Order: sequence, then structure tokens, then C-alpha cells
Amino acid sequence: MRGGKRQVLGVSAALSEHEVHWREFLTGLQTRGLKGVRLIVSDDHAGLKAARKAVFGGVPWQRCQFHLQQNAQAHVTTQEMKPVVAQDIRSILTAGDRDVADRRIKRAIEKCRRTMPRLAAWMETALPEGLTVLSFPEPHRRLLRTTNGAERVNKEIKHRTRAAGLFPNEASCLRLVSAILMEISEDWQTGKCYLTFAASSQRPALGWTVAASLAEGDRE
Repeated sequence: MRGGKRQVLGVSAALSEHEVHWREFLTGLQTRGLKGVRLIVSDDHAGLKAARKAVFGGVPWQRCQFHLQQNAQAHVTTQEMKPVVAQDIRSILTAGDRDVADRRIKRAIEKCRRTMPRLAAWMETALPEGLTVLSFPEPHRRLLRTTNGAERVNKEIKHRTRAAGLFPNEASCLRLVSAILMEISEDWQTGKCYLTFAASSQRPALGWTVAASLAEGDRE
């Protein structure tokens, strides 16, 4: 993101999402001149996480709060506790500042430590990863706390590629996806600002990650 407007920086096609492919992609962005990155927002995908640490290890990372909420439910042992846990986590992620959020995390952990120890252990390490956005200006947080913007791009890619049918090879798939992303990026650049910065503030480069997962048949 530059000047408050979103921009697609790159695209690649691979048959897996292992670290080696993500590292090659991120390194390619660096080689092309990407710098000044102030925040990376993504889910907790293992390959992406490892590559991000290797290439952009010094850049703050915001774990997608939407995926964080979903991940938490896998550790809740009873159905009736799921809405309770969801509400507790929501109150943490929407806290006004980091101190308040940290206090709420401690209370949530103590509440479930005896009855749901796996959830308590998960909360201790995972929930702080969703709070990086609290160090950014309050008006920006809602737009930076999830990968929803990237997910919408992902959805459009899936819709357009499935409508196109089967691809004879990787290059043909990449050509169509590149065209779709160029169209989306142009709309972003000619549209209104996504984030508004104060005149005296720095304009950071903020990054979402998009992993377009096509069905195996779509790649053939």
C-alpha cells in the first residue's frame, strides 16, 4: 500500500504453499525494490510464516483476527462454551489499547485454564499475535486487523479462473490471474484512498498476502 491506496505488487503460480515457494516470492519483491514495509498481515500458514520470518524478520506481523477467531474454536471442548469463548476473544481483539487487551487475555486464560488447558495454552501464544495492529492509529485498525481485503481478491480470482475452465499449463493460468490482478490493482489506484494519513506522518508500506488456492483440476 502506497499513499493510502492499495496496490498488487506481484503474482506467482506454484503447486504448493511450502516455505520455499513463499520465500522465493517474497525475495523477488525485495529484489524488485520493495522497501519500507511497516506491517505484514496474514494468517498463520506454516510455510508463509517461515518465509516471512526469513525475508522480513524485522517487520511487525499482524495475525488475521478473523482466522484467529476461527482457530480458537478448534480448542473449545464443549459446544455451549463456543459463544462464550468467541465473546471473550472479541473483547480482547477490539480493546482500545494494548494494556487493556493484555489484561483481558490474562482473565480469559485463567477462566479456562482448569477446564480447557489446551485452549488456555493456545491463547497465551496466539492471541498476542493478533494485537500488533494496536500500535497503529485507531482509524486504521479496522482496515488492517484482518486479511479480508485479500480474501475478496482471492474470491474474485477463484470465480474468474473457474469460469475459464481447465488450464493446459501453469503459464496459461498465470496469464489469466495476472490480468485479473492488474485490473483489480488499476481499480484501486484510480479509486479513493483506502487509508488516510496525516500530512506530517510517514506513509508506510503495508502488506497483505494472498494465496489463491485453485482446485487440482483447474491446474491441469
